[in-house]
Amino acid sequence: MKNLTAAQNELVAHLKANSLFTDGPYKLSSGLESDWYLDGRQTTYDGLGARIVGRCILDVMDATADAIGGMTMGADPIAVATAVVASRPIRAFSVRKEAKAHGTRGRLVGPVSAGDRAVVVEDTVTTGGSMGEAIEVLQEAGVDVVQAIVLVDRSGGAAATRLAELEVPLVSLLEPADLGVAE
Repeated sequence: MKNLTAAQNELVAHLKANSLFTDGPYKLSSGLESDWYLDGRQTTYDGLGARIVGRCILDVMDATADAIGGMTMGADPIAVATAVVASRPIRAFSVRKEAKAHGTRGRLVGPVSAGDRAVVVEDTVTTGGSMGEAIEVLQEAGVDVVQAIVLVDRSGGAAATRLAELEVPLVSLLEPADLGVAE
């Protein structure tokens, strides 16, 4: 457990009250099984929770970034909350799981394009797979991904290693111990 900021302590309280389930087992999107599950959307889609999340992200976000987003659905409310509470212009975007067959047909949704400096976000990371995929899509589009931020890192360092291969540093706001659960 690390020393947490006041905003991170607010985030812990909100997550524990609204998003943390400890009556597992639960199957995670990574395919792994766990005794606990964090449904981050119970916090990130809540008005108060979203404001707390946005403040926490801004506290650690690279100051040179002008866009924030990640894989849809997990990253969407985090990106929008951060853009809304920011005191400087930040644009939110999403990365689709696959390209659409109509419209612009791309995987990027929202005001992000080549040359932008972006931060990729997610609520929970277990392996770094989704964040890595979002980063690869952005890099292929010419977007400079300068940082990745996750609310809760349950990967034990695996996600940071995976993202380092893509030359993107990972910042974790919380670890399982901060929520009173063990991996």
